[in-house]
Amino acid sequence: MTQELIEKINALAKKKKEEGLTQEEQKLQKELYKEYLTQFRSGFKKQLQNVDVKLPDGKVVPLTQLNKKK
Repeated sequence: MTQELIEKINALAKKKKEEGLTQEEQKLQKELYKEYLTQFRSGFKKQLQNVDVKLPDGKVVPLTQLNKKK
């Protein structure tokens, strides 16, 4: 996720609050939100793949394997 993307989203949000957005700016804002969410979800999934869980019996298993057991 780039800082530039976040800055564009914040600038449009500020403009929307202060004076409103044109139709073109609204489309751009939706596209930027969609890109942000895609990048966020991807990063979050990668982070979850690196999580280990300690079971009550003392075993440590990756979170992905824990979900498969159930």
